[in-house]
Amino acid sequence: MSSDFEGYEQDFAVLTAEITNKIARVPRLPPDEKKQVVANVEKQLEEARELLEQMDLEVREIPPQSRGMYSNRMRSYKQEMGKLETDFKRSRIAYSDEVRNELLGDDGNSSENQRAHLLDNTERLERSSRRLEAGYQIAVETEQIGQEMLENLSHDREKIQRARERLRETDANLGKSSRVLTGMLRRYLV
Repeated sequence: MSSDFEGYEQDFAVLTAEITNKIARVPRLPPDEKKQVVANVEKQLEEARELLEQMDLEVREIPPQSRGMYSNRMRSYKQEMGKLETDFKRSRIAYSDEVRNELLGDDGNSSENQRAHLLDNTERLERSSRRLEAGYQIAVETEQIGQEMLENLSHDREKIQRARERLRETDANLGKSSRVLTGMLRRYLV
């Protein structure tokens, strides 16, 4: 079950990286390519929303004791999605400002500022994504270690239960032996 969630996570990471890359490129593209890239980004954002819905459904199926970690990751992904949508809106505004400036003959200084701001936001998003990926790796390793510990404890419990059972059998056999010896001693003395 968590493998489905992890598959969705990987798809989401790849998709958001592509979206981020395209959003950063939008202001620098020629007008005919911009329309195509903007339409493509809109489709990819819709795919990302659908992936988030699938991941949310997977989290709801996880047992309550394990759900907390996945819920935190989902909150992070939803925040990342909101940031992407905001960046896309800003990029489209920069794109529409640029088209307006081309039509009106403006110099486009605000577009350059928006582009610099967008690049700065993209860098921040990439840093956050790397930190999120590192945190995810740590969570996976911690989960694996916890699973190994549970397996070891389960094996130890089985060993203790077998030893306890052998001890009961030995105690019962000693009781029988003691009664037999006592009976033999009484016959010998009589």
